Amino acid sequence: MELNDSVSAVKGIGDKTEKNLNKLGIYTVSNLLEHYPRGYDVYEGIVPINSVREGEIAAIEAALTKSVQTKKVRNLTIVNCSVKDRSGGMNLTWFNMPFLKNSLKMGTYYIFRGRVVRKNGILVIEQPKILTKEEFYNRRDVLQPLYPLTAGITNNMILKAVKQVLSQIDLTADYLPKQIRKKYNLITYNQSIREIHFPKDKEHMSEARKRIVFDEFFLLTVALNKLKKSKGKEESKYIIKNTIECDELIQGLPYDLTSAQKRVWQEIKNDLSGGVTMNRLIQGDVGSGKTIIAALALLLAAKNGFQGSFMVPTEVLAKQHYESLQELYAPYGIRVSLLVGSMTAREKRDVYHMIKSHETDVIVGTHALIQEKVEYDNLALVITDEQHRFGVKQREALSNKGIQPHVLVMSATPIPRTLAIILYGDLDISVIDELPANRLSIKNCVVNSGYRPVAYRFIEKEILSGRQAYVICPMVEESEVIEAENVIEYTDKLKEALSDTIQVEYLHGKMKAREKNEIMERFKKNEIQILVSTTVIEVGVNVPNATVIMIENAERFGLAGLHQLRGRVGRGKYQSYCILVTGSESKEIRERLDILNKSNDGFFIASEDLRLRGPGDMFGVRQSGIIEFKIGDIYTDAAILKNANEAAKTISETEILNMCEKYPDIGEKIMNYSGSTLL
Repeated sequence: MELNDSVSAVKGIGDKTEKNLNKLGIYTVSNLLEHYPRGYDVYEGIVPINSVREGEIAAIEAALTKSVQTKKVRNLTIVNCSVKDRSGGMNLTWFNMPFLKNSLKMGTYYIFRGRVVRKNGILVIEQPKILTKEEFYNRRDVLQPLYPLTAGITNNMILKAVKQVLSQIDLTADYLPKQIRKKYNLITYNQSIREIHFPKDKEHMSEARKRIVFDEFFLLTVALNKLKKSKGKEESKYIIKNTIECDELIQGLPYDLTSAQKRVWQEIKNDLSGGVTMNRLIQGDVGSGKTIIAALALLLAAKNGFQGSFMVPTEVLAKQHYESLQELYAPYGIRVSLLVGSMTAREKRDVYHMIKSHETDVIVGTHALIQEKVEYDNLALVITDEQHRFGVKQREALSNKGIQPHVLVMSATPIPRTLAIILYGDLDISVIDELPANRLSIKNCVVNSGYRPVAYRFIEKEILSGRQAYVICPMVEESEVIEAENVIEYTDKLKEALSDTIQVEYLHGKMKAREKNEIMERFKKNEIQILVSTTVIEVGVNVPNATVIMIENAERFGLAGLHQLRGRVGRGKYQSYCILVTGSESKEIRERLDILNKSNDGFFIASEDLRLRGPGDMFGVRQSGIIEFKIGDIYTDAAILKNANEAAKTISETEILNMCEKYPDIGEKIMNYSGSTLL
């Protein structure tokens, strides 16, 4: 079996399974082997019932005290039973497993293992596995891989397929030079792939993970180094000088720019008028005022007779920026257009014509801005917002729409400067490191799931005062694999718990763009008071009237992601609140969440998270909203990133070419990193 063989070459994978695997990005044998576990299930000892804790996975040995009960709720069959051991009793619940009514016998002791949750004030084990003693003790202290899944694909399917491939494939060839492996104490590629899927123990898993993370960072930095060498400082065709309109706009703002905003604005003006093409990154915390700096730069380009484009990652955000820029530029005669994927073919054609004939000065949009049909006239300035969502190729494609235009990229994701220099070495870095003086600090609290009724009453009170709220859940629909709150069921739950006068709706990434836009429009108009959402609202949505954000299963998010989400409130003149709900009683998780509880400073939060989370923490929570590696995390793996960057600098152009020639899949990965690395 070869790495580039279709995944259908694996025994047992038919057309239907292949299509479902494709949804996970698995098309080839190589994709399957690189579909790494998201974590591992470790069977620990059996515990007495009176010692189980909410949020933990526990194994108990107990007997039924009552006969099994079943009930139907919509299309769901719910199975309930009560069990006890010498220390006490508790309830167990299963979904869609009606056969258990006949297979579980009164008085017989079974081993039940599953996650402990709190339902109606009491502890329940949901969807526990039922094991014999032999099965349980065979699994003791063995790391069982848990894979990311989709509908139609079970963990066991992937596990069996990976086992089969590993028994039939030769992975002994290793692209990484021996001297690099030796210097950084790395195991071979062959060992890493086998041990990441089926590790002998945590130490072997950690060594496998270290090698795979190194590879991800090494190939990324090789791609970035090539990009940096090809760029350098270029003479600019566009000399953009300061105009009176920009000064008037600043004077007319209902607030004063902070000293950090003024400093960054001066740096940008110097770049635009200096005769060399600008390549600058603005790093600024959530709410620090990056967007007004972008608006000033676009106004400056337009008043110098050029076009400017503003690319953002979502249609909701594009529409928001389009409307605010139209209003902001109204006194200055600047024409603004919107270009997004959900527009009709006719609407797009009209905008294409306006862009080409320079009947519009500023174009705001999503990836639609870089489509082949879009032809600009004198595009002098390209801005990408929330730039970590765009690939290098996408950023480059937008730049290539003009003749070496000035480039400004913006990020609200706080990255320690040492790492930023590695990741953004081709850009000059500006930091907006203070918040506007008129911003009220968000009040935070970390609570367990038993606090929900109190939180609901608090949210209801805010809504009766005319405000609005977000509730964030980590999932779209209920999963048999992950126990977490999901937006669809949660919306129903909220509707039942709150007054009929309160409009509750949900929003998630699987919805069509038009549906998402419609929901956000209604939320902005306060036609919807509570928006239950996945992290799709993380990126830049601006509803100043929203004053509460309640984040369920907060332990499942990285701190950077939680901080981004929290930034959706506190954007107006009202006091705002962030409620972090966790089902875990883990001391480590509480300590992490407490960082967010005590600080609203994104850069401090990032550095504290880095301090608390150990390198190679496979079992930790991934960061959200920063470069999406398969396993690597620039925060927890900062030391590996630095080593990989150092190693990449020792590889010559000739060695890279030879490497790509000998190992075509490695050449493809370097190209893919250049194209899909989220920078």
